[in-house]
Amino acid sequence: MTLPLQDTDALRALQGLEDGNSSVRLRAALAVGTNPDPRFLDKLVERCAIEPEFSVREMLTWALTRHAASATVPALLVELRSERAQARSQALHTLSKIGDRRAWPAITRALLSDAADEVARSAWRAAVVLVPEGAAPELAAELSTQLGRGGHETQLSLSRALIALGEAASSALRAAMTDHDPRVREHAIATERLSRDPDAGFAFAVEEAKRVMVLGTTGQEE
Repeated sequence: MTLPLQDTDALRALQGLEDGNSSVRLRAALAVGTNPDPRFLDKLVERCAIEPEFSVREMLTWALTRHAASATVPALLVELRSERAQARSQALHTLSKIGDRRAWPAITRALLSDAADEVARSAWRAAVVLVPEGAAPELAAELSTQLGRGGHETQLSLSRALIALGEAASSALRAAMTDHDPRVREHAIATERLSRDPDAGFAFAVEEAKRVMVLGTTGQEE
């Protein structure tokens, strides 16, 4: 059982979270997560929205998961309405790590189609984790509206989300394979190929999708 930090240690950790040295911030986040204390919750959430270093953000997320979900989830839901993209993205990322399905209603269409790729990717991952039983086909249909979006990383994130939904995504993918937009068709075919052969990698799946499109088939016949 961990014990709350003493006041002097708490003050030092709070100051450390704002230190100009990322290593100091990382150690401070580790200390806070090792000794969960409700007094740190607001500062952790606030810091997630502005922290520039990926490794520190990951440690902040871990520290938040160490606190009671009953307090953490409501604070993160507020961040989903922030004008700052990083605040929305990190809140979604942390919610996916906590896995409390009471957060599901907050994963809106607006977040799933957010103009900021980093937010949309986090929303896709969170949605797959939090989706309640029976809602996966509807989620897959919504995610399929984003097919063809963005560059390699964004498309790979979406493909992984759809694949994680399993059979529930099959209907949405089949429909997307005949979409009028060639980027949508290509992405849908690549996702289906990747689901069949995960070891092949996304780049190979995309090349296969291009070949299939040249041949004028969906690839489902093979």
